[in-house]
Amino acid sequence: MNYPPPGFEAKICAPAELVERIAALPRPLVFTNGCFDILHRGHVTYLAQASALGVSLVVALNSDASVKRLGKGDDRPVNALADRLAVMASLASVALVTWFDEDTPIKAIRVCRPDRLVKGGDWPTERIVGATEVLASGGQVHSIPFRHERSTSALLEKIRRL
Repeated sequence: MNYPPPGFEAKICAPAELVERIAALPRPLVFTNGCFDILHRGHVTYLAQASALGVSLVVALNSDASVKRLGKGDDRPVNALADRLAVMASLASVALVTWFDEDTPIKAIRVCRPDRLVKGGDWPTERIVGATEVLASGGQVHSIPFRHERSTSALLEKIRRL
């Protein structure tokens, strides 16, 4: 039997296709970014809360090279970009997922022109990359407090101790 590919794969968008794909999404558009290396409860709670701030949530993932430059460790990311994109795209709260290879997502933010820019509670709004641009265009910037104290780094440390 020939099974069709999962429908969520259609939510994965190459950076070169971002302009066209963003134009088709209903607004208000919410944008967030991160490594999302090993998805955990803190991530999915945060993404659901971010999604509730608008109609379409766009998530930009750090490429593997970008994650390495963040200094999270030689063994990071644990999951390759293609796998992280697929897992992220499978979430109901996510409308579109893309990636960036630079150190920050500023190019993707400028392309998307989000109505809401969101990061986790460890980011003060004034330090969120793209905040100036989003605020200047009449958008909002949110730093969502953590509801569940989880981190991929802490999870990996726990696994290594086993």
